[in-house]
Amino acid sequence: MTVATPRRTGTERGTPRPERVVVLALDGVYPFELGMPSRILGAADGRYEVLTCSVDGGPVRTSADFGITVEHGPEALEGADTVVVAAVSPSRVSADLPDAVAAALARIRPGARVVSICTGAFVLAAAGLLDGRRATTHWQVSDAFRRMFPRVDLDPDVLFVEDGRMLTSAGAASGVDICLHLVRQDHGSELANKVARRCVVPPFRDGGQAQYIEQPVPQQGAASTAATRAWALERLAEPLALADLAAHARMSRRTFARRFQDEVGLSPGRWLIQQRVVRARHLLEASDLSVDQIAGQVGFATGASLRQHLHAAIGVSPQTYRRTFQQAR
Repeated sequence: MTVATPRRTGTERGTPRPERVVVLALDGVYPFELGMPSRILGAADGRYEVLTCSVDGGPVRTSADFGITVEHGPEALEGADTVVVAAVSPSRVSADLPDAVAAALARIRPGARVVSICTGAFVLAAAGLLDGRRATTHWQVSDAFRRMFPRVDLDPDVLFVEDGRMLTSAGAASGVDICLHLVRQDHGSELANKVARRCVVPPFRDGGQAQYIEQPVPQQGAASTAATRAWALERLAEPLALADLAAHARMSRRTFARRFQDEVGLSPGRWLIQQRVVRARHLLEASDLSVDQIAGQVGFATGASLRQHLHAAIGVSPQTYRRTFQQAR
């Protein structure tokens, strides 16, 4: 995942205009996912203008027992800074695009950011927009996706993927995750956290889809690692080891590691690194602490270690990341 320079979506006498986000509603759309961009981005203090369109400007049949009308046709896609393809019923997905859908997608201007929610990734892949890119979709349809689109590097274990200007997310609520990521990427963690509080959702979910994939039911009375994760988040500055986490959870190291992987979808070590990077990003955005000071506060041994992990996670140095969001502010 890479971090882009703050998006400059146009100005009028020096005042940035809102980012124009156009959501494409296709027949069979899930109403829940269709409303996510408007609800989440609409809570971002006027930073986004969210429009909804269909391929012909006409009503759209949803996956529920009602249809919807929209105010815009495909011409709205031409002026979009970001396009979101909402999820559709799996019965509607295909390796081939209907002509009207293909024509609508062809209106997207070069350089626009393109986002899919859940099965919307099938639409982007059928249009060839994901060829050679890393992407994700709902874990339940991942096998079908791989059969239809072998040229896409599918990762079904994550909540969302960013590959250049293409962003894809997993099932249902991961649409909230990716919308919050857009706010965080464009305007920083402070506004993203504010939006999350307004919408009563977590600002950042750890782990990936693996924690939601159907698995055998744990034995009755099996302990969770949730309390230990909360305990660890309050002690990121400390050199936490697997033995420390397992001792807090009152489990053997092997049992704790296995249960942690089942619940979160990551090993304890990878999860700790992820959380430390998240905390470091917030401090880079919101404080003037040096890289070495931030490294100490989040549990990396040195500033060099922070630089290495931040670059591995988002592809930029701490200085570049900080400069990006200082400019945005």
